[in-house]
Amino acid sequence: MAERSFAKEVQKLKIGEGETFTGEGILAITKALLEAGVGYVGGYQGAPISHLMDVLADAEEILTELGVRYEANASESAAAAMLAASVHYPIRGAVTFKGPVGVNVASDALANLSSSGVTGGALVIIGEDYGEGSSIMQERSHAFAMKSQMWLLDPRPNLPSIVQSVHQGFELSEATNTPVMLMVRIRSCHVTGSFEAKDNKRPPFTVKDALANPRSDYARVVLPPMSYIQEHDKIDNRWPAAQKHIVEHKLNEMFGPGEAPVGIVLQGGMYNGVIRALQRLGLADIHGETEIPLYVLNVTYPLISDEFLEFCEGKSAVLVVEEGQPEFIEQALGSMLYRAGKSIGLHGKDMLPMAGEYTGQVMLDGIEAFLKKAAPEFLPARLRAPNSEEKPALPDLSKTVPIRPPGFCTGCPERPVFAAIKLTEQAHGKHQIAGDIGCHLFATLPPFEIGGSTMGYGLGPASNAAFDGGGDKRSISILGDGGFWHNGLSSSIGNAVYNKSDGVIVIIDNFYSAATGGQDILSSRAENASKATGHPIADAVKGVGVKWVRQIDRTYDVPKMREILNEALTTDHVGPKVIIAASECMLNKQRREKPLANKAISEGRRVEKPRFGVDEDICTGDHACIRLSGCPSLSLKKLDDPLRDDPVASIDQSCVGCGNCGEVADAAVLCPSFFRADVVHNPRWLERTMGSFSGRVISWLQNRRSRGRIEFGQV
Repeated sequence: MAERSFAKEVQKLKIGEGETFTGEGILAITKALLEAGVGYVGGYQGAPISHLMDVLADAEEILTELGVRYEANASESAAAAMLAASVHYPIRGAVTFKGPVGVNVASDALANLSSSGVTGGALVIIGEDYGEGSSIMQERSHAFAMKSQMWLLDPRPNLPSIVQSVHQGFELSEATNTPVMLMVRIRSCHVTGSFEAKDNKRPPFTVKDALANPRSDYARVVLPPMSYIQEHDKIDNRWPAAQKHIVEHKLNEMFGPGEAPVGIVLQGGMYNGVIRALQRLGLADIHGETEIPLYVLNVTYPLISDEFLEFCEGKSAVLVVEEGQPEFIEQALGSMLYRAGKSIGLHGKDMLPMAGEYTGQVMLDGIEAFLKKAAPEFLPARLRAPNSEEKPALPDLSKTVPIRPPGFCTGCPERPVFAAIKLTEQAHGKHQIAGDIGCHLFATLPPFEIGGSTMGYGLGPASNAAFDGGGDKRSISILGDGGFWHNGLSSSIGNAVYNKSDGVIVIIDNFYSAATGGQDILSSRAENASKATGHPIADAVKGVGVKWVRQIDRTYDVPKMREILNEALTTDHVGPKVIIAASECMLNKQRREKPLANKAISEGRRVEKPRFGVDEDICTGDHACIRLSGCPSLSLKKLDDPLRDDPVASIDQSCVGCGNCGEVADAAVLCPSFFRADVVHNPRWLERTMGSFSGRVISWLQNRRSRGRIEFGQV
């Protein structure tokens, strides 16, 4: 169950010539693929293109009708390897995944693909996850494009440009026999707009046609001596062909006056930010007409020397707007100017930050600084002076606004697993714990502070390999079910079995690839019409040789979870100890159950919902339940009681009734202040009668107690 359904939106993919398509960037990309006659598509989910995979999944019926093969690949590496279909056959293929971590995972397949070259157009749609919205290390995919000689498109972030870049990407790939990377940032994926649609095309040559007429060509196998020939082919043939195609088809764009003393060279993805900054400086209008010449690099690799030098003619200075580091484009352009003997001032990272996201304010400050230095006559008089209108210092909000680190959702079934680990460490001492990519990585933050490293998706146990050779205490590794099927089964579990590792491996099985949007995986419990689910993780780990396996199917049972952990840490068994902690992701469970419950309530059917609370008279104000849970629904409440200074624990309306707080309290032997109350919607007549009677009895007892207190006070 993905976090968002596109079942209705994908119907727009059927519109044809003369109609206007309106929607999100990810839908526009899918429509462009169909218009381009793509023969097969695949990929692996991950921000910011998770929804693109969801769109493709929801549109699978439409794809099938057109003869397009769709596959939700097991990893980015599997997706990139899928493009091998375009090596020998004139089939257009496209895959998508998160960059740069997806590119890192897929690097082996991509490098081989680039070396062999392709016959059909091969497009890799990279969701560039960079900036403050990113959840990964801050790197760029640009370096890989240069290393492996793959052409890199970075279109302007509007729907017509994005759609056009899909068509141009396939054409460039086929004209140069080279795979092409198409970069779309998060704003490109979710920008909305419209474009004039074209008819969808059935692929002229399908994967079925290829199966009926198999081909092979030793010249495209990446082995000596052909690999040496392929390297020369890249430089001697493919690169010149790419530069020629880019120029002839005007893939890059120029805006603004033909002559001016200065100009701006920018990545296509930076266009909206640049034009907005110029508008704020009074140098561009709302339609994008600019007084400063712009050279927009919709293709950021390879760069075209003649095109750039022509843009620089008559200019004394040029600013390069290139987000991220190192400044690959700026360095390359500087080399072109030097070799051409030009003395033009080249600015970039001296005016703009070396690292970090180029937000609107960053862009405005950088362009203003450039114009103030190189062409102050373009600026209003009030901005021309070197220190004109000093901006007031922004207040340091970190001193007044508390930080808000990411954390587990309310009711998350992973929370009690880490509560159990924390309680176990109270008995056994602190352990060497390695985390992994996924929701469970939030356990490194308060209140758990468990684990302190992550080396890659599915590599949690592998990153603890150095500590698995025996010691006073066994190491503990965390691995999610998504990471397990992505890479963990071979790289972590198989590695541990082969090396007779002595560590404990906890596999968090929440039934989905939860961190990427709740997509189904091999071990998902839900039935999937087009995919095979229901394959137990326990069977897989036993299949590769793990002998000690324990599974708990209700992670909220903290005492049971702690008991299994104690057993794993103290057993005499030689070899890896695997604990499978299985409970459904609460976020997906709520997405699935809430609509059903709301429908039942509206239809007058009886629905019972559990709620938990804290008895204020019993709670001691110890707050250990919060320290061992950290659930967002747990908060503090100040009592109107002069004899009790400390606030008590309180459960707010976001509670989903998982019971974790009470379980933790019980496991830690804290207090009996937690209680469960079942809220009944549309109760039966007997329940209403009993409820009314109970209410009257309670009211009578309360009034009697109050009267007794008054009488006692009078005495």
